[in-house]
Amino acid sequence: MKRKIILDCDPGHDDAIALMLAGYHKDIELLGVSVVSGNQTLEKTGLNTLNLVQYLGLDIPVSLGSKRPIIKEEEVCEVIHGESGLDGVDFPPLRKTFDKRHAIDLIKDLTLNTKDKVTIVTTGPMTNLGLAIRVYPEILENIEEIVLMGGSYTNGNVSPAAEFNIFTDPEAAHICFNSGVKVTMIGLDITRKVLVLPEIVERMDKINNHASKLFVDLMKVFNENQKKVFGFPGGPLHDPVTIAYLIEPSLLTIKHMHCSIDISHGPSYGRTNCDVFDYQHNAFNTYVATDINVNKFWKIIEDTMKEGVQ
Repeated sequence: MKRKIILDCDPGHDDAIALMLAGYHKDIELLGVSVVSGNQTLEKTGLNTLNLVQYLGLDIPVSLGSKRPIIKEEEVCEVIHGESGLDGVDFPPLRKTFDKRHAIDLIKDLTLNTKDKVTIVTTGPMTNLGLAIRVYPEILENIEEIVLMGGSYTNGNVSPAAEFNIFTDPEAAHICFNSGVKVTMIGLDITRKVLVLPEIVERMDKINNHASKLFVDLMKVFNENQKKVFGFPGGPLHDPVTIAYLIEPSLLTIKHMHCSIDISHGPSYGRTNCDVFDYQHNAFNTYVATDINVNKFWKIIEDTMKEGVQ
């Protein structure tokens, strides 16, 4: 049976590859996409999502969500993803339009109107999902799992403590982590192991199809920006790890533990406090990825691009 998912994202170069995996893999049924601000403003991440869905030939609804976090002011990541949020690709004229529903209504409808339980994947700030849970708590009964790219059980990337997606809206993350639903966190500790090294770009370029062209064009710009900012030899492909895990759960080593979100507005605001050694003996609420099979990850990316395009 296909895994039914809703993808909540903020494209974003790595979001684009996550969307491609979710839309093309035979074991995933992508029900719809909700969009949040994050890597760029909502206007830009929304436009990027429409362009990607059209380019990939996916017949799914796309809904705009929150322009800003629940409490904080808007944060964007222009330094990595560029002025458009998806620099590197010239898309054809856009015909795809937004679904008229707000993202939280899309999440509610797709979750409640599906017989099987739904997995919700967030690859940006968790604002839309956090609000949906608060406004429509009845959706929790039909959510199988929340899988997020975000957080870290070691260090952050926008502060010593916090990772960007969680830091952008810690209050939304707090709602999701304490929802009672199974939460699987795939943080920086893991995603920084999957670097898009030059040999990876060359490997995917050899596929020579619609999907691989998107990958190569996006990764050239992504890598340039990552090298300028962090000095990485190849950019870490954070977001697709969420979808790859749903395709092949053995991809990740996972440890069950308690995780709290720092919403104190102090120096560690936005930190995912993962009690790896169970010091505090709190109820476990999060499955935290602690390692990844990198070779298996790239094989999933490669195989999906080869077989997923009609």
